[in-house]
Amino acid sequence: MSMAIVNLLLLFVLVYMIIPYVITRIWGLGVTMRGRRGRQIAFTFDDGPDPLHTPKLLDLLKKKRIKATFFVLGGKAERHPELMRRIHREGHQIGIHNYSHLPNWLMSPRHIRNKHVRRSADIIERITGERPTFYRPPWGILNLGDLFALRKYRIVLWSVMGWDWGKKSRNKPLKERILDQLEPGSIILLHDSGDTWGAEPDAPGRMIASLEEVLDTVHIQGYKCVRADELLHKPNGLSNKFSEGFRVG
Repeated sequence: MSMAIVNLLLLFVLVYMIIPYVITRIWGLGVTMRGRRGRQIAFTFDDGPDPLHTPKLLDLLKKKRIKATFFVLGGKAERHPELMRRIHREGHQIGIHNYSHLPNWLMSPRHIRNKHVRRSADIIERITGERPTFYRPPWGILNLGDLFALRKYRIVLWSVMGWDWGKKSRNKPLKERILDQLEPGSIILLHDSGDTWGAEPDAPGRMIASLEEVLDTVHIQGYKCVRADELLHKPNGLSNKFSEGFRVG
C-alpha cells in the first residue's frame, strides 16, 4: 500500500470519525448531553425492547410512578410490537437507536438516515401512532455527515454512564456508579437488553434488581425523574442547534 493511500485513509478517519467525536463527545456541539431544569433528571434505556427484561423494567417504573425514555432498535420494535405499545401506553418517551445495533462509523450518513433512522421511525409510528424525533446512535458514535443528514432529529447522548452492561457492572454497585456522577439535569444511560456486542446477557437483570434502590435514593435527594423531552423543554423534539446552523441541500 502506497503512502498516498495510507495518508488518504488517515485523513478519512480524521475527518469522518475523530473530528465528529471531538465535536460531539468532548465539545458537546450538535448533540444534547444534559438538561438544565433544576432538580430534574432523566433515566434513559437503550437496546430494547427485550421480551425478558423490558416488562420487568416497566413494572418497576410503573410501581414508582416514573416516566423514562427508551431508545429502541427498530428491528426489535418490529418483532415486539406489543412491548412497544405498552411502553407508549404507559406514558414513556420512545426514541430511535438505529434499526440494528451497528456503529455509524461503518455506514454512510444517507444509509443511516434512510435504512436505520427513518425506517425505525416509520416502524415506531406504525405501532404507536406517534413518530419519534429523538435519536441516540449506538455507542454514542456519530460520523461527520450525521450532524447534517439527521438535522430533523434531536440527538441525545448522556451525562451519566451507568456502566451496567458488562463485567465492570459487578465491581461497583449501580447506586454508587450513578450517584457519584449525578447532578441536576443529568441524563442517565442504562440498558434493558443484554444481547448486543460487549454486553452480558444477564446484565439488564442485575441493573433492574438494583434500580429500585437508586430510584428511592434520588427521590430522597429531591430529584424528580422525567422523560428526556420534558427535561429538555422540547416535547416535539426540535432539531439540534448545530445542524440548524449548517443546513445543506
